Amino acid sequence: MALGTDSIWLRRYATQDPPRTRLVCLPHAGGSASFFHSWGHALGSDTEVVAVRYPGRQERIAEDLFTEMEPLAEAVTEALLPLCDTPLALFGHSMGASLGYEVALRLQQRHGTPPAVLMVSCRKAPHLLTPRTAPLGDDDELVTEVKRLGGTDTALLDDPDLRELILPAIRADFSIVSGYTARPGEPLDCPVVGYVGDSDPDVDVDGVRGWERIAPKGFDLKVLPGGHFYLVDRRDELIGDIRARLASRR
Repeated sequence: MALGTDSIWLRRYATQDPPRTRLVCLPHAGGSASFFHSWGHALGSDTEVVAVRYPGRQERIAEDLFTEMEPLAEAVTEALLPLCDTPLALFGHSMGASLGYEVALRLQQRHGTPPAVLMVSCRKAPHLLTPRTAPLGDDDELVTEVKRLGGTDTALLDDPDLRELILPAIRADFSIVSGYTARPGEPLDCPVVGYVGDSDPDVDVDGVRGWERIAPKGFDLKVLPGGHFYLVDRRDELIGDIRARLASRR
């Protein structure tokens, strides 16, 4: 299988045949499309994986960063519209889950094309989010917070040159997270699936279960062993679960 036709916002992993579903992956704060590279051809020949590229990192390193959720959601929604000829499933991890929710709302309210399913990972429902009152702190404090949550890229922060290169994007994303405070959750016209690690230091099972309130089309919860980045160690189990759910909705 070959890499699909990319855009500035989207990295696509093409299927040999026309896909029956597209799985859109929205990275966490400080993350990039490459976080989902190993997912590219792991969902089967009938599912095209599409990873969202945020500005200010990798190929888009020279571009201006987003620091608020609303304009980011607007841009991602516009980028996805040409792909709505095939059912879209959205998977967002941490910040990406909130972004996925905002994109889903825009698709259903403005364009009449709600996603087939929204999958949210390690993120509380919108109405349960706690506003952040403390400032983000200096670079050392920000690095400490990133390392506390874990993930695959934390070792890069130990290299002074790489740290200087990637910290601006991390700070911008954390600004998005801290500014996206609790709001009444508008119901979605699609089912929602929640994922969470059983030892996540910030998000508990009840917080993820809160998505059920805005999922009148159906809600399910999957708890996997691990912390905030359970999806690294439990990749195969998670992908197997997603693949089964997508197959059952066709």
